[in-house]
This record gives sequence, structure tokens and C-alpha cells, in this order.
Amino acid sequence: MITLLKVLLAGLVFVITQETSFAGFQFNEEMKIFMHGLEQQAKKEEPSFKGFNAEKGKEIFFKENKSEKHGKISCVTCHTSDLKQKGKNVSTGKVIEPLSPSADSSRLTNVKDVEKWLKRNFNQVYGREGTTIEKGHVLLFIKSN
Repeated sequence: MITLLKVLLAGLVFVITQETSFAGFQFNEEMKIFMHGLEQQAKKEEPSFKGFNAEKGKEIFFKENKSEKHGKISCVTCHTSDLKQKGKNVSTGKVIEPLSPSADSSRLTNVKDVEKWLKRNFNQVYGREGTTIEKGHVLLFIKSN
């Protein structure tokens, strides 16, 4: 039974890495499965969806939105335009470790943390939860830095 499960998981990982818009990005197994789920959900929500794109993620990351509390705000407001550098939360003043996985290898490794921070940050910057497609684009942008 355990061997069968390993074979099935290995096959799933093979399919995910070979037939996805994020195949060129090095995610751990947990994140590959998460990204595959996002991609499948995106295809259901938007039949014309062609895959996640780091450039579109960059546009979302840099896009300014009006905030009653902070004036103009974007992801860059707290995380800086260089994701390899530390940032600072504008609400709390708390230092934020670099967002780039190349600067902090713990980034984008834990699905629970990724989901929590995507939800919180989209709400803080855009006043709403991010769409499935937006989340995938942003994750590829972060991973590409």
C-alpha cells in the first residue's frame, strides 16, 4: 500500500512538473501540489486561462491601490522593490525578512503560511482576497526573484 502511494505521488509530481505553467520553477513537493491545485481552479474559473505568468505577478505586486490608512499602497510598500532585501510593515513597523526564496530559503515552502500571507496581504493592499489567478501570478513573480 505504501509503495503504491509512493508510485502514485511520483506520477502526480511528474505530471505536475511536466504539464504546468510553473514547471520551470523549483517548488518543493507541497508547493507543487498547491500550485497545481491553483492552476486547475484557475482553469475552472476562467476557461481561457493559459497559465501563470511572473510578469503579470510583478504588475500585481507593484500596482498601487488607495488605502484610507496609508494613502497609496502596494506590496512594494512593505516588501520593497527588491525582494532580496528586508522590508518593513507600514502598519506595525515590524521588520519583514526578505520575500525572495533566493534570499530566504524558507519562503514559499509551507502552503499554510503561503495561504495565510496571501490572504492577509491582498486584504491589506487591495481590500479584498486575491483571485486564484492573481495568487498564482504573484507566487511565480516572488519565486522568480
